[in-house]
Amino acid sequence: MKPVEFDDLARLPIVQFYETAFRKATGVSLKVVAPEVAGRPRRDIGPEDNPFCAWIGRSPTGCAACLETEDRARMGAARKLCTQQIYCHAGLTVVAAPVMLETRHVATLLSGQVFRREPTERDFQMVLKMLGHGPGEDWSKTARKTYFETPVLTVERFQAALQLLEVFAHYLADVASRQAIACSNVDPEPVTQAKEFVQTHVEETITLGQVVDHVHVSRFYFCKLFKKATGMTLTEYISRVRVEKAKTLLGDPSRRISEVVFAAGFGSIPRFNSVFKEQVGMPPTEYRATLRSQSPV
Repeated sequence: MKPVEFDDLARLPIVQFYETAFRKATGVSLKVVAPEVAGRPRRDIGPEDNPFCAWIGRSPTGCAACLETEDRARMGAARKLCTQQIYCHAGLTVVAAPVMLETRHVATLLSGQVFRREPTERDFQMVLKMLGHGPGEDWSKTARKTYFETPVLTVERFQAALQLLEVFAHYLADVASRQAIACSNVDPEPVTQAKEFVQTHVEETITLGQVVDHVHVSRFYFCKLFKKATGMTLTEYISRVRVEKAKTLLGDPSRRISEVVFAAGFGSIPRFNSVFKEQVGMPPTEYRATLRSQSPV
């Protein structure tokens, strides 16, 4: 099965939209970055970067300190597979939330660059001392201005921002997973027809013979073509489509698990549990509980 990689995920239009929307709604920066950390330069958030972080990042000492903080946050998220909060040398909080696709860590939401309490003059002087005061008085003036303009988040606002990050991490994984099974303009016509047939008849028994008859090509040619276009066999693709439908159905708390099983085309509850856990990384009941925990109270 062709796995979804970071580059596939980063190209999704929702990524740039959410990065911008998150910044406007919370005042907090956000960047979707690759999970790897070793040897990578400090990431560039661009115009949405915290002005203070961008300013001190111009000095070798400040850049090295920022990079060390980001690496610790990203490595913590990769190792523990849960959201990490790290204080930087300047007293700002940096947050890293992993994006999990099935059981793989495919991306990290890097955010934060905020104070958790009002900074003081003493705090600022300690930062200046650590940075060596920078090259001249103008440098210190700019550092001071951007330092004291850094957002300060209350406990409630910070927790709300964390919740939004974690909800987006799950949503982004779901979008990437659905993207992997969606029809594409570059798919050969038999592949497009096969995908549409499976998605239309997902709750029924589907055989290779039925699909081949529907797309009007030979069995050998179809299997080779489908595998090349999707990275999956037809059986693997059918399982992916059924799991995605099950994930949607599980969002309805009024539906029993047994209803979800047959509405998604699985023949038995044991098989459903096995396939779902293999692809999603958790049992259906745990996945449903996760959805509920993310819902607004």
